[in-house]
Amino acid sequence: MATDAAAPETSTDSVLGGRLTLRQPKTGHRVGHDALLLAAFAPADRRRIVDLGAGVGSCGLAFLTRVPQAQGVLVEIAPELADLARENAALNGLSARVEVTAGDVTRLGRPSGPDVPQAGSADLVLTNPPFNDTAQHRISPDAARARAHMADGALLEDWVRAADRCLAARGVLCLIHRPQALAELLAALDGRFGAVEILPVHPRPDRPAVRLLVRAVKGRRTPPALLPGLILAGADGTPTAAADAVLRQGAGLEQSGLAQS
Repeated sequence: MATDAAAPETSTDSVLGGRLTLRQPKTGHRVGHDALLLAAFAPADRRRIVDLGAGVGSCGLAFLTRVPQAQGVLVEIAPELADLARENAALNGLSARVEVTAGDVTRLGRPSGPDVPQAGSADLVLTNPPFNDTAQHRISPDAARARAHMADGALLEDWVRAADRCLAARGVLCLIHRPQALAELLAALDGRFGAVEILPVHPRPDRPAVRLLVRAVKGRRTPPALLPGLILAGADGTPTAAADAVLRQGAGLEQSGLAQS
C-alpha cells in the first residue's frame, strides 16, 4: 500500500454518464476515451476478467459496471495507482467482485511469474498497453505518464505473452493500440491468437483512424477481419449516436448502433 506521503493529489470524476466514479491523480496520465472504448468492445458473455496495466481501474471497472455477473483481477505496476484502483472498486460498490494486485505485466508471461492472476484463470483479458516507441518520442518527466505511454520494441510481445498465460483456452484478448503498430501487433498475436477482429476508431468522418480496437481468441487460427469503423464525432464536432451510447450511456459497442454511425 502507498503511504500517505507518496499518495498523489487526486480529483474525483464521473464517467459513463455518472455510472462510474473514479479517483485519479490530478497530474500525469488521466482517464480518457481509450479505456472506456476498450471496455465497451469486450464481449459481455465473459465472466472472469483480467485487466493488465489497469491504472486506477477505469477499463476493468467500466466492464464490471456493464456486466454485473463478471468478476476480475486488476494488475497495475504502480502501487499508488493500485491503491486508487482498490478505492475506486469500493467507491462503486464493486469490491466483492474485484481483486487488485500491484505487479509487473512483463513478468506475468514468464514461467517464474507471479501467482496472481493465476495462469489460465480468465476468459477475458483487457489491456491498454504503452504505445509510444521510446526511440521516436520524448519521454514525459512524469513517471506515471511515461509508464502509461512509452514502450520499447519488445514490450507489446511481453504484454501479449502475459495475456496468453492468463487466459484459458478460447479466452478472448481485447486491446487498444495505435494504427501505426498494426504490423507489430499482428506479429505478436501470431501463433497464440487468431480470429482477430480490428475496429478502427476515427475522430471524425474525414479523418484517419487514431486508434485500433483489437479482439482475438486464444488458440484460434481464423484469419483477421477488419470491422466497420467507429466515428466519434460528426463533421461539426457533435458526438455520433454510437459514441454517445458507449461513452455517456455505458453501452457495449454491440449495443451502440455502430453500423449506423
